[in-house]
Amino acid sequence: MSDKDGKQHVSIVVAGHVDAGKSSLTGRLLYDMGGIDERVMEKLKKKAEENGKPSFAFAYYMDNQKAEQERGITIACNTKEFYTNRYHYTIIDAPGHRDFIKNMITGSSQADVALLLCPADGSSFIASIAKGDHKTGEVPGQTRNHARLLNLLGIRQLIVGVNKMDSTVDNVQYGEKRYVEISTEVKRILLQEGWKKDQIEKEIPVIPMAGFHGENILKISEKMPWWKGVDIQIPGGSDKVKVSCLLDALNDMVSLPPRNTEGAFRGPVGKVITSIKG
Repeated sequence: MSDKDGKQHVSIVVAGHVDAGKSSLTGRLLYDMGGIDERVMEKLKKKAEENGKPSFAFAYYMDNQKAEQERGITIACNTKEFYTNRYHYTIIDAPGHRDFIKNMITGSSQADVALLLCPADGSSFIASIAKGDHKTGEVPGQTRNHARLLNLLGIRQLIVGVNKMDSTVDNVQYGEKRYVEISTEVKRILLQEGWKKDQIEKEIPVIPMAGFHGENILKISEKMPWWKGVDIQIPGGSDKVKVSCLLDALNDMVSLPPRNTEGAFRGPVGKVITSIKG
């Protein structure tokens, strides 16, 4: 369906391990596209500073529940709207903590496209891809689980973001070496979790990002001169587009999935309430 401006509607879910920077990147994207008023942004910065989390200002725009802001994690799926030149987007910020995996599934089931974020710093990335072992108490990383679930839920258009490239931990600092290491490992994991090899190599861009600072979000970053973008085949087609930043993928790579508007109604059930009588 199209809106009053004639733009087709697309839903995108932002998934990935806890602390991958999903809410901050989403908030920064909306801010850079003019979706957050400056007065609202100032209030968010003030609240984040009061909570001792000054770097969470953008995240607070998405994580607006008191518990989310105090704990510094996303609990419920939160949605916002934005527009590119081609599409009207609903962006779904999904929780990355394993305790709220049901909420992540609920949000992802409504998405046409997924952005899977991976943190660039070493300890966070290792935790995000851990296989887990219930015998030893090792917690599985949600990057693996989310990659598998997105595939099982039928999402065929995937963007991978190597986030927090600005990190000073493990000598990341916008370096190409760290990006290549993570990109290679993530592609291997996608293959293990059911994504097709041809699709991974041709249709899924892996973009280095620093979401909090807006690097490689709306335009190609000057802080990563080694990154020249990548030629990506449009999913389900044969045409190729150049993807240098997240906006390129959202506007040029994404295509509208088939919609059977003549068929019987089908809709996801997000919650069942049984406590109400009568």
